[in-house]
Amino acid sequence: MGFGLVVARAVLERERRVARAARLPLKARRFGLLSDETPASGCRRIALGQLDLAIELLGGESSTPPEEAVHETRKALKRVRALMRLLEGELGVKRATRERVILRDAAARLAGARDAEVMVSTLDALMHRHPRKLGRRRGLVELREVLERERRAASARMLGEDAATRERVAEELSDVRARVAKWKLPAGRSAGRLTGPGLEHIYRAGRTGRRRAGRRHAAAKVLHKWRKHVKDLRYAAEVLDVREQAKSGSKLSGKRGFKSTSKPMAKIARRADRLSEILGEEHDLMLLAERVRAHEPLKRRRKRTRKRLLRAISRRRAGLRRRALRDGERLYARKPGRFVRSMRA
Repeated sequence: MGFGLVVARAVLERERRVARAARLPLKARRFGLLSDETPASGCRRIALGQLDLAIELLGGESSTPPEEAVHETRKALKRVRALMRLLEGELGVKRATRERVILRDAAARLAGARDAEVMVSTLDALMHRHPRKLGRRRGLVELREVLERERRAASARMLGEDAATRERVAEELSDVRARVAKWKLPAGRSAGRLTGPGLEHIYRAGRTGRRRAGRRHAAAKVLHKWRKHVKDLRYAAEVLDVREQAKSGSKLSGKRGFKSTSKPMAKIARRADRLSEILGEEHDLMLLAERVRAHEPLKRRRKRTRKRLLRAISRRRAGLRRRALRDGERLYARKPGRFVRSMRA
C-alpha cells in the first residue's frame, strides 16, 4: 500500500471520528420541540438528530437488521424533508428545495429491498383477508414464491453490492448535516411566526390533494401525491407538538418521559398518520395489481385465479379510497389560514 493511500485513509478515519463525536446523543433526538428550547434551536436539533440517526443506520452502527435499517433511514429522511418544508419561509424556497431533492434522491436509491418486502406482505394480507376466495390457490402460491425470491435477491443485494450505495448515501447525508449545522434561524422568533407560513403551505397542499383525490376516476398518482402531503402534515404536527420533561416522581407520559403541551397538534398528527396508512395500503395494492397483470403464468394458466385476485384488490382499494376521502374531509375541513390560527390558540 502506497504512503499516499495510507495518509488518505488516516485522514478519512480522523474525519469520521470527528463526525461521530459531533452527533447528538440519543436523548436529544426527539422529533418534536421541547418547552425549554427556542423554536430555532429546536428545529436545528431535530434536523441534526434525524440525519445522525440515518447516518448511523446506514453505517451499521446499530443492531437493527439491514432491511429495517433502510426502512428507518427512509423515514428519518422524510421527517427532515417535512421539517425543511415547514421552515421554507426562513430557509428560502431555493435552498430548502435543493436540500429536499438531495434527500429524496438518497431515499429513492435505498428503496429496492423495501419495495420487494412490501409486495410480499401486501399479497399475504390480501390472502389472509380472503381465505376462502384466495387462500392457498396454486397460482397465488406460485406468485408468492416468485415475489419471495425477488425479496431475497433484493436483500442479498443490500448486503452485497448495495453496501457501497449505502456508504455513498451516508456521505451525502453528512454533507447535508454540515449545512444544517450552519442554519441561522432567528432565535427570538416564536414557533408560530417561524413555521406558520410553512404549516399553512403544507395544509393547503394537502387540502388541494383531498379535493383532487375526490374527483371521479382520480388517477392513482393523484392519491399517491396526496399521501405525501398528508405525511408532511403529520411530521409538521409532530414537530410542533411541544413537549416538556415529566417531573421526577410523576407518572410519565409520551415517548421517553415527555408529556405533550400541545394537544391540538398531537391530535392532527394522529389523524394524519391514520390517513397516510390508509393511502399507503391503497398504493401498495395498486403496485401489486400491476405486478399481477404482468405475471405471465397467471395470465396464461391461472386466468380464474388472476381474475379473483384482481377483483379482490379492486374492491379493497375502493373501500380504502372511500375511507381516505372521508377521513381527509375531516382533517382538511378548515381553510388553511384558519387552521394555522387555531393551532396557535
